[in-house]
Amino acid sequence: MTDTPDHVARIQEEWRRERPDLDVAPQGVIGRLHRVAALLTDELVAVYREHGLGEGDFDVLATLRRAGAPYERTPGELAEHTMITTGGMTKRIDRLEAAGLVTRRSSERDGRGRVVALTELGRERIDAAVTAHLANERRLLDQLDPADAAELERILTLWLARLP
Repeated sequence: MTDTPDHVARIQEEWRRERPDLDVAPQGVIGRLHRVAALLTDELVAVYREHGLGEGDFDVLATLRRAGAPYERTPGELAEHTMITTGGMTKRIDRLEAAGLVTRRSSERDGRGRVVALTELGRERIDAAVTAHLANERRLLDQLDPADAAELERILTLWLARLP
């Protein structure tokens, strides 16, 4: 830890000076979480890029891989299991299909429905990418003491469950 105020602390100091009537304490947590999230995203996206993937591409391929053999889901299921809207999903699937990472076919259960499946190339790509991704996450988390990381996970899990 350093004695020099960080970016968030400087912002809080300025607000305390300009608006002493406001409680700026929440900025200490929220502001730092926001900055940590942005920095972590940069670190994660760099690994996806090494595998020729964007963040959303990684998310879709990983969701298909986690489905288990035969590594397929409907576009609606993909949207449910990712942070991507159904409209955005179509564009992403188009791009992944053009890259040879997924295929689309008619559903055997519902002839009008579609199914998206990993190709062999897609499975190889996501297996390599997720291996590198998890090693990267370990590297990032290892900057914390293991007890602090466990406590942070506990707190974030609790807080996330309480948010709307």
